[in-house]
Amino acid sequence: QVQLVESGGGSVQAGGSLKLSCVASRYILDNCGMAWYRQAPGKEREWLSSISMPRTSTTYAASVKGRFTMSPDNAKNAFYLQMNSLKPEDTAIYSCAACGGVYWGQGIQVTVSS
Repeated sequence: QVQLVESGGGSVQAGGSLKLSCVASRYILDNCGMAWYRQAPGKEREWLSSISMPRTSTTYAASVKGRFTMSPDNAKNAFYLQMNSLKPEDTAIYSCAACGGVYWGQGIQVTVSS
């Protein structure tokens, strides 16, 4: 059973930054795409960013493009989401996923205050 574990969430003021990490329990990321999602209260899950196989490009949702950066670290079997210029509307539970959504993290809270 593969597990994805997120870390790095928390509370920050608007304009601040956070970096989320997602670590896989087994070496799967060499052969799998990876993605970040979020879900705000009362809203549907929103896709944020993906790195697909082969790792030729990273794609972002319009809502986060230019502010968020996704990056892999194959040596650590991990990937990250650097979030800058955070806004109150970024408040949500953030989840990582791998292998086309076969594996999901447990989710981590990010709260941005104005």
